[in-house]
This record gives sequence, C-alpha cells and structure tokens, in this order.
Amino acid sequence: MAEHQDGPAIELRGVCRDFRRRRTSLTQPAPVVRAVQDVTLSVGRGERFGVVGESGSGKSTLLRLICGLDQPTSGEILVEGRPIHDRSARQLGWLRQRLQLVFQDPMSSLDPRMRVRDIVAEPLVAQGRRAGNRERVVELLERVGLSADAADRYPHQFSGGQRQRISIARALAPGPDILVADEPVSALDVSVRAQVLNLVDEVVEAFGLTLVFVSHDLSVVRHVCDRVAVMQRGQVVEVAPTERLFTDPQHPYTRSLLAAVPDLHSALAGRTAADLAAGVAGRAVEEQP
Repeated sequence: MAEHQDGPAIELRGVCRDFRRRRTSLTQPAPVVRAVQDVTLSVGRGERFGVVGESGSGKSTLLRLICGLDQPTSGEILVEGRPIHDRSARQLGWLRQRLQLVFQDPMSSLDPRMRVRDIVAEPLVAQGRRAGNRERVVELLERVGLSADAADRYPHQFSGGQRQRISIARALAPGPDILVADEPVSALDVSVRAQVLNLVDEVVEAFGLTLVFVSHDLSVVRHVCDRVAVMQRGQVVEVAPTERLFTDPQHPYTRSLLAAVPDLHSALAGRTAADLAAGVAGRAVEEQP
C-alpha cells in the first residue's frame, strides 16, 4: 500500500448528480431527477464508514461517484487529497490501485470464462504487473479462506459465499488503501453472511484499509462500521457514530428505518402474548355450559 498522507481518505464537497429523463413534451424541457443532492462529508483514513438508505435513496449513485465511475453534475470529490471529479478515465489510473470495489452479486461480477487465478490477477495485469502474480494469487486465496487449488477452477464451481471471497481477493490484489463494498452480502444466504462480514472485518484490520460499506441493512452496518451516513432522496440526512445512531437517532427518517428493523425478541414476545390470549379465549368458550 502507498504511504498515507495527511487529511481524510475521501472528501465530498457539495456534490450533486442530476439525470435527465426522456422528453415527454415538445414544448417543455426534459425533466431532471437529482439523484444526489448537495452531499458534503468526509471519511477518515482507516475509518469504517457506512452508507445506508432504502432503495432509490441515492446511495449507489454516491458510491459510483466516489469510485470515479461517474462524474458529479456539480461539487468536488477528493480521494487521498486528489480531485477525481473533473478527471478523465486515463487520468484516474492511479485511483484503480488506491481504491478497489467489491460488488453486490459475485456471480455477475466474475467473468465465467476466466479461471480464478486470472480473475484475481486481473487488476495486477491491468497495471502492467506480471512478475510474481502466481504467488500473489495463491497468497490472497489462502488469506480469504480458499485453498490454492481454487486458482485452477471457474466461478460456477463455487458457492455464492466462496465467489464473494474470490471478489475480495481480487480487490486486495493491487494493495489498495480504500475498499468500497456495495451490498456485499445481500445476494448471499443468511447462513454465510456472517462469515463474509467477518472476513471483510479481518482484511480491513489486517491491511489497514479504509472501508466504505454501502447497505440497506442496518444490522449489517452496525456489525461492520464505526460511523454511518443515512441517505434519503439523494440527501445525507444524518451522520453519526454507529452506536449513537442506533441508541439516539436524531432524524425522523433514521428513526423510521430503525423501527422497521425486525426484532426477534419482540416478535417472539408478541406471539407468546397472542398465543396466550387465544388460549384463554379458547378455554372460556369450552367452559361455557
């Protein structure tokens, strides 16, 4: 990894992103949808930063802007102190090494025609690094809990959780400073989500990474992140340390999100009470002459 500089790892200043819809009238201009509205925030180096919100809140658009996959309509974005908001793809070559992305669906993000060794080494080859790639691939596969012989197999030969481990290994290959995870466990079975989350936690700690974790699942964010930004309709409505967000949410939208999180204890208590009431009513009916 590159040596850290002073200042935040990621900084956004008044970022907006507009999308123009198709025209529906010859006399009226095409309507504009503002997917991200005046977002200003920063992510410290080594921080585990979560972005949460319901579908359509703008979190995926914000992620694309942070990764340099899209350009803002207005505002500034800096990664490790360097602007990325007004740069071409060629000028952002350095960003592909410093920042890596783990996608939501590992099956669609891995080329089914490539063996795992080529998938994991792909970022290295793209940067012109070929020497020692085989050893690097084996090292990374073992680091994410896969055996060395996995390198000779294809993505379809693995389970969903194993494919996501391959995605994480690929993201770690160029030695990034920043790892961006876009709903990395939402496409996985419940039984393997905790394993992948623990792996993310371990590699972030082991490699000293800055983590940006995007999710609609508050319980997942609570497990992984130090600080959380809540998005609604393209705006960041609240930013707070994770535990404070859960214990003392300030914005009504945050409170509504927390209220919607299933509570197993309450559900079981409610069912017990309902079952008890039904049982009492049933006995009353039986006892009538």
